[in-house]
This record gives sequence, structure tokens and C-alpha cells, in this order.
Amino acid sequence: MEKLHIPVLLSEVLATLEPHPGESYLDLTAGYGGHASKILDVTQQYKNAVLVDRDEFAVSYLKQEFPSSVTIMNTDFYNAVLQLFKCGKTFDLILADFGVSSPQLDMEERGFSFKYDAPLDMRMDRRQKTTAADIINKYSERELAELFVKYGEEQKGSAAMFARVIVHNRPITTTKQLADLIQTRIHGYFKHHPATKVFQAVRIEVNQELEQIKNTLPLLPKLLNTGGRVGVITFHSLEDRLVKDFFKESASLGEESPLSIVTKKPIVAGPQELVINPRARSAKLRVAKKRY
Repeated sequence: MEKLHIPVLLSEVLATLEPHPGESYLDLTAGYGGHASKILDVTQQYKNAVLVDRDEFAVSYLKQEFPSSVTIMNTDFYNAVLQLFKCGKTFDLILADFGVSSPQLDMEERGFSFKYDAPLDMRMDRRQKTTAADIINKYSERELAELFVKYGEEQKGSAAMFARVIVHNRPITTTKQLADLIQTRIHGYFKHHPATKVFQAVRIEVNQELEQIKNTLPLLPKLLNTGGRVGVITFHSLEDRLVKDFFKESASLGEESPLSIVTKKPIVAGPQELVINPRARSAKLRVAKKRY
């Protein structure tokens, strides 16, 4: 499974979640099963395991690789949590990895990466209607600029410039068109491609990623058994801030707190992992434990 997608912070996840034989497991962003396979190797509790992903390619792979006793849900993690909560399900272990999977980035036709010339898509769930092309071609100049600042953490001046050039050159239908337009406005040396933040912002908007996280986090303690552990992996500061603030708030009531924080600081990838998997460089893991 690691050949398709190398799971980030795998040893750290195992060390902090501390799976034990017989424990139930919920993976809210199972992807291609890298984390799930190792955790289930320990728990051996397939019947009470639930793997969730909204990408049909990932779900198809999971169904082939895992026993039929494992429940696999093809939906986004917020709707999965709602369904599981309504059914009264609880778990000993919960993991959410909010990153884009390597296959999504590497499949040209998915339109996630500016490395390829592909249709502007970026949908994690291709059943939804809104694509990146819809946002780039239909949002106003002001809406685009605000989007690049809010979700791309782009400087206001740069965001306004990028929004202006996009609006003046529409329609834009491919990743290369968008990336090239932005690159022509930036001169000199740059460490990362100048379109990186714009692509991040558009992807977050297409998939409503931060709204999903905001809505999901408050429900997680209700899905945990007493003594259960929840781990969350984020890949940029907007996500990490949401998780950090939620854990801090949930642990701030002393004995009445539903959660206690296991990782006082976020765990990041070590140099050995970064050599094998450079995409892990921005990953941060935070873990909390259910008190009661």
C-alpha cells in the first residue's frame, strides 16, 4: 500500500495512538490505507473498523485490499461522522489525515497540480458539481483576491494582482494556463512556484476543506470511548490552527474537560522520513485522549 501513497508520520502515529489488540478504529481519511493497514495489524479488530474516503479511486482500492468485514464509507469525513454519531457508534482510535493524497496529486486528469497540463478540477469527490474551473472563471475579481488571502495566505497585493490577471484572461480551463499566468507576474528567484498558494486556496474552496474540519472537530469526542485516542495530521497552518485551538479549548476545563492533550507540541517528520517522503515536510500530528 505504501507504494501508492506513503503514509506520513506512520511511526509517530503508532507511538502516540498506541493501538492495542481488540480496539476499534475509525479512519476518517483512509486514502490508500497506509495508516489503517498498520493499525489494524495491531488491533486485529476488522469487524469494528470503519474506513472513510470521498475519493472513489481510494474507496475502490480499499475494498480490494481490506477484508469484507471492514466497513468502508464513500463520503466526506463530516458526513461520515454525522452518520456514525446517529448510529451510536464509538471507537477507541480515530485518525484523520487532512492532506491531499499522492495519487490525487500525481493523476494528471485530477487537476490538483500545476506540474501537469490538465483540466482545472481539484475535486476530491468527483460526484460534486463545483470544480476549480468554476471558481476561477465565475468568481469576481474581489472574491478571488479574498480567497487567495484567506485560504492561500497570500499577501494582499499579490492576491489582488493575481485575481486581476485571471479575470482579464478568462476563460482559463487548464492548470498550466493558470500557473503560467501567475508565474509571468513574478520576477526573480522564488523558492516555491508562485502559483502554490493560489492552487492551495482554490483546492480548499472546491472541497470546502476548512469548513469540513470546523464542523467535524466538535463531534470527535462524542465518537470516542473513554480512554480513546484521536490523532489529526494537518499540512498547513490554517488546518493546524483549527486543531490546536479545538484541542486546547477541549482540555481547558480541568477535570470537566472531555479531552486531555497527549502531544503538547505538534509532532513533525524527522530527517530520515523527509528523505524518503519529501511531501511530509509540512505534516504536523496532534493527539488527544478522551477523559470520560
